[in-house]
Amino acid sequence: MFRGSMVAMVTPMHEDGSIDEAALKRLVQFHVDNGTDAIVAVGTTGEAATLDYDEHCHLMRRTVAIAQGRIPVIGGTGANSTWEAIKLTRCAMEAGCDAALLITPYYNKPMQEGLYQHFRSVAEAVPIPLILYNVPGRTACDMLPETVERLADIPNIVAVKEAYGTVQRPREILERCGDRVDVYSGDDSNAREIILAGGKGCISVSANVAPQLMHDMCLAALDRDTERAQELDARLAALHNALFAESSPIPVKWAVAEMGLMGPTLRLPLTPLAERHHETVRQAMKMAEAH
Repeated sequence: MFRGSMVAMVTPMHEDGSIDEAALKRLVQFHVDNGTDAIVAVGTTGEAATLDYDEHCHLMRRTVAIAQGRIPVIGGTGANSTWEAIKLTRCAMEAGCDAALLITPYYNKPMQEGLYQHFRSVAEAVPIPLILYNVPGRTACDMLPETVERLADIPNIVAVKEAYGTVQRPREILERCGDRVDVYSGDDSNAREIILAGGKGCISVSANVAPQLMHDMCLAALDRDTERAQELDARLAALHNALFAESSPIPVKWAVAEMGLMGPTLRLPLTPLAERHHETVRQAMKMAEAH
């Protein structure tokens, strides 16, 4: 349904932690101007875990309103409560989002049948395209390829963002599901390989900082221009690593603030990027011609 570089956009905040509306407008325009193929609003990188329900819905509505149809908007609506996920997904639909991204329920560690029932319940309750999101390193919950295969039969489950950390996992999903669901990389460092293996794009942290370069790399991989994709990815490699020097979105928020697009404020329990990482991130940004 979506192709290319989809930014997992940061949420700009004032020093008191409130939403910075002017910076939000700048960020959306920045991505429209620099080739980003879709915006994911209020995902993990957008600090969804520390936003309350009203803020969450407000950010989705404002992002859609600012985008004005110039770029697709995907609302992050996952929760570890099925009821809450349904409520947030309904809010995304009412806000005008083009799709919703749902992380696997975290902390409560459901079984595979629980994952199937969770996502099926959301899909049946809210008729909006849904993208599943598997990132066991954050959730302590791993959605297996056979569960994705079962969920692929549900019409409005259209894609999966796979961040297991290997190329083999998305390959297995592609083998099992064929064209019934699109597969997106959830790890910038292996996005090129996953797209070349049959994936349709990447939901990217690095695109916050180097949107045009990330778009160009994904497009080259989608066009099967292996040499060009590899060349562009080599310029991004240091950035992919540096933006995870500490827990994301700590480094990426610092980087976007360095670019002058917003302030560096994070909400607790996240804390500012340690000074020892500043030069590493700066150098990675320069290599990607991001600043």
